[in-house]
Amino acid sequence: MRILTEKEIKSAEEKAIEKYFSEPELMNRAGRKCVDKIVKFYGREIEGKRILVFCGNGKNAGDGFVIAKRLCQFGNQAEIVLCDKEPALPAPKKYFDEAVESGVKVTDFADCDMNCALIVDCIFGIGFHGEPKEPFSSVFNAINESGAIVVSVDIPSGTNATDGSVINAVRADLTIAISAYKYCHILPPANEYCGKITAVNIGIPNDCYSEDCALTITKTYVKSSFGKRTLNSNKGDFGRQLNICGSYKMPGAAVICAEAALKTGVGLLKCAFPKSIYGALTSNLTQPVFAPLSENEDKTLSVGALTDLLAEVKWADSIAVGCGIGVNDDTQLIVNQIVKESDVPVVIDADGINSISLNIDVLKDSKAPVVLTPHPGEMARLIGKDAAFVQKNRIACAKAFAKDFDCIVVLKGANTVVTDGVNVLVNTTGNAGMAMGGTGDMLTGMTASFIAQGMAPFNAAASAVYIHGLCGDIAARELSQRGMTVNDMLELLGALMIEFE
Repeated sequence: MRILTEKEIKSAEEKAIEKYFSEPELMNRAGRKCVDKIVKFYGREIEGKRILVFCGNGKNAGDGFVIAKRLCQFGNQAEIVLCDKEPALPAPKKYFDEAVESGVKVTDFADCDMNCALIVDCIFGIGFHGEPKEPFSSVFNAINESGAIVVSVDIPSGTNATDGSVINAVRADLTIAISAYKYCHILPPANEYCGKITAVNIGIPNDCYSEDCALTITKTYVKSSFGKRTLNSNKGDFGRQLNICGSYKMPGAAVICAEAALKTGVGLLKCAFPKSIYGALTSNLTQPVFAPLSENEDKTLSVGALTDLLAEVKWADSIAVGCGIGVNDDTQLIVNQIVKESDVPVVIDADGINSISLNIDVLKDSKAPVVLTPHPGEMARLIGKDAAFVQKNRIACAKAFAKDFDCIVVLKGANTVVTDGVNVLVNTTGNAGMAMGGTGDMLTGMTASFIAQGMAPFNAAASAVYIHGLCGDIAARELSQRGMTVNDMLELLGALMIEFE
């Protein structure tokens, strides 16, 4: 699914109108598709109950007039609520007149009884920016305080489609994106106003769209990244992964990263770690080869382990480094040397990222692809900004860094961004229950596992992000967002992989 700015979607619609459709036809298609989604999601809850369709006086209102008329045709008590004045633009006016002629009730917002089961928000579309003026600010507040189910058409009114900024906006339970996702669906703070997001295809042909837009990660994309396992396969065919993870204070990070690699099919896994956590790892893991190494007084890997580590690097097809290793002079030197010496892709997370943040140009010395998996705070340290700046500019920050340092960036968080500096993929799986320690270690293990099995690093990162989020969604559905743990996700992961074989 494409992710488009206001300018990009307007350009696509203009081309579609020029080459294929009339504007009213597109409007009618959008309205009818939205009704199908509303009925699919809330049909039983709204059957025979009052529905209010809030409309402005722009083009987005045209969708609303189609929706109101069609809902009434389905036997629902749908009413149009005019927030300002009757439409003047030709296409919306056509459908407003048709709705009125068919008997749909029309009410001004000032006279509206807000008691209803469902509100459909067709007030503003992708052209909105800035702060809503009256009466719209009062309309937004009334909708948000109504207690009704709220469905926003295309975007929640009051959100900026291109940069995701919000001053005051409708808070939707469901947002129906028309033709493509907009950036407000995936960028904070607007993404918190969208609720669940679903998309409808109104038939705009592919040749109307620009080819260089961001895309969402789809299940089809992920499945296509996996090869088939042949009958005569052996463990060597599925890759050798080296995990350099863990320390005395954080042995669990090494365990989680290892479990994730094993649950996603890596053939051989070797775990390198400071010797003091040998018991913690061997009591929780049975399948890997273990490489306990020398440690410093902080009980993290010491610089004395570097020779052995570099020898292990030559054995591997992929490397995961950083999960729980701690940050000190020894670990910084180790991570920097691995980045420079490795001939195979390196996935760097957590303390590994912090270890290169003071010597970021080491990425330019790498001989093999590097995948960085920062959360917003770590990304901020890499670029010398604060986390708030990163969150406001997630795609721009990740893309610019990946391009400047010729690496792959997986910027974690809601709607994780995966980019190589040219291509941008955004994830739509996952939930707030995954905001806990250990999920990043799991993602790192999965990414390195897919690389070891022969997947291209960019595809591996995107596939791991998607499956990781999907696993979190299943855990949340079965256990709750508050009650789920990383171990719950790991237990589900192996069975989930059947969907991608």
